[in-house]
Amino acid sequence: MPAAASESDEPPQRPIPSSTRGGGPSEPPPFAELHCRSNFTFLVGASQPEELVRRAAAKFYTALALTDECTLSGVVRAHLEARECGLHFIVGSEIHFTTANGSPFARLVLLAQDRRGYGNLSELITIARRRAEKGSYIAHVGDIEGKVSRAPHLAGMPGCIALLLPYRTGTLESIFAQCMWLKTWFPDRAWVAGPNAFEIDEDLHCWYIEEAAARAGLRIVATTDTLMHAKGRKRLQDVVTAIRLNKPVQDCGFSLRPNAEQYLRARNVLAEDFPHVWLRETVEVARRCTFSLEELRYEYPEEIVPPGETAASHLRKLTYAGAADRFPQDLPDKVRAQIEHELTIIGQLQYEAYFLTVEDVVRFARAEHPPPGAQIVPPTRPPATAWTSPRLTRRARAYCLLRVEVAAH
Repeated sequence: MPAAASESDEPPQRPIPSSTRGGGPSEPPPFAELHCRSNFTFLVGASQPEELVRRAAAKFYTALALTDECTLSGVVRAHLEARECGLHFIVGSEIHFTTANGSPFARLVLLAQDRRGYGNLSELITIARRRAEKGSYIAHVGDIEGKVSRAPHLAGMPGCIALLLPYRTGTLESIFAQCMWLKTWFPDRAWVAGPNAFEIDEDLHCWYIEEAAARAGLRIVATTDTLMHAKGRKRLQDVVTAIRLNKPVQDCGFSLRPNAEQYLRARNVLAEDFPHVWLRETVEVARRCTFSLEELRYEYPEEIVPPGETAASHLRKLTYAGAADRFPQDLPDKVRAQIEHELTIIGQLQYEAYFLTVEDVVRFARAEHPPPGAQIVPPTRPPATAWTSPRLTRRARAYCLLRVEVAAH
């Protein structure tokens, strides 16, 4: 939805006293927003990922993390826009963890530091989504403690940074307990989010956070709990909240945000709203998050290549076997030259696995559903135990399901 002209209007920027300036004579401290939800957090966020990225770049943020709740759905859009804007983009997600009996335990933001962290975060989201009906999720604290039988490697979420988002109803004791748990499972990768949303008892809440973090030996980062790129989206945010609650806006009461401060504020405004050390700490966290979606490449299943063969040699054999079927008498020199030319290009681009995957899927589909009059004998189906065998990797299982899906259609 395009933003109205008034949405980008900023309130008059307040001057920063010289005694609190973080940079040069008029330069506020650098800042990276590490907790930001878009409209991909359905009926919560009120701005698109692209709008958030453009706003952060316009305000000269050091980085922006998109942390929609238990999803990575909007990261591609944000990544592409950040690449155009020259903004450091961080992939992350906000996840609410519960105990085994369903009681709330902790609210975390997990940020991918590297390729391994991105993979672990993706797997954690998948596990949480699979436990619940579509549109919801269930994340257990045991998931991070390595208690998932199929994913013990998620213990401590290697490759991820964790930010604790203390509950506003939390006491000093409960926040301290969460900080100690976080420090146990994320040594040297844990921070506490220090909000400043100008809500009721904000000063007391921030004091709890400072005391608990200091006692646990954790540092604090500034966050605005961003839900919109500009203040003008507050009305839309109220409307989507009312839709989520299935109530008229006027009946939502305290379920609505009390103000419009959950937006990407100007840096000189942030310099008045947060301690400068909190602002600088956000840049330190952003510096550690080096992962980019540009690193991802499709990984083809290994089962498409027989033992003792390479992808190139197997593709060559299949190609000439198919050519012999089409030209049973003799293979024309022109066709042979064309085959060699195409195999050379495929080898240079390293696309052998793609063609082998397509051949395997088509062969499987034809064997399962042969056309009328075909003499193809369907291959023997693997026993049911093969689908749960530890030797069958997650990738291979997903590939087998893909083959079945293709055959069904």
